[in-house]
Amino acid sequence: MIRRLVQALLDELDVIVERDPSVRSRGEAVLHPSLTAVLGHRLAHRLYLRRRFVFARALSGLVKVLTGGIEIHPGARIGRRLFIDHGAGVVIGETAVLGDDVTLFHQVTLGATGSPRHLGRRHPRLGDRVLVGANATLLGPISVGDGASIGAQALVVTDVPAGGSARAPRAVVRALQKAA
Repeated sequence: MIRRLVQALLDELDVIVERDPSVRSRGEAVLHPSLTAVLGHRLAHRLYLRRRFVFARALSGLVKVLTGGIEIHPGARIGRRLFIDHGAGVVIGETAVLGDDVTLFHQVTLGATGSPRHLGRRHPRLGDRVLVGANATLLGPISVGDGASIGAQALVVTDVPAGGSARAPRAVVRALQKAA
C-alpha cells in the first residue's frame, strides 16, 4: 500500500514536470499549486465518500486558500494525473467527473446550470486526455469525449465528441483610426 501511494505521488509530480515548462524538477513540482489541489482533493473525496461532509468541505476550503483559488468540490470524481496550470479561479462542481490525464488552465469552470440536486449529475463529464483552455466555462451534465480540446474563453453547453474541439470566437483586431 505504501509503495502504491509513493508511486501515485511520483506520478503527480512527474505530470507537473511534463506539462509545465517552467518546472524543471520534482523538487520544484512539490511547490506547484496543482499538487496541493489534487492531493487535498483526494483526501477530501475520501472523507466525502465516508459521509464526513463537514470535514471534507473544511479541507476543500483550506486547499482553496492554500492554492490561490482552486476549488474542487469533495464529491467530484477526478482521474489520475490531473494537471491544473496556474490554477487561480478553477471551479470543479460536485458531480463533475474527470478522466485520466486531464489538463485545466486557470479560471476554468466545470459548473451546473441550476438544475435541482435530486436530478443526478449536474456537472460536466470529461474523458481522458481532455485539455481545457484558460477561462473556459463548461456547464451542465454535458460530456466531453476522450482527447477533445476546449479553447480559451469557450462557453460549452453541449456535448463535445471524442477528438473534437470547442472554440470561442476570436477577437476582432482593428487599426487605430486617425482623426481627419
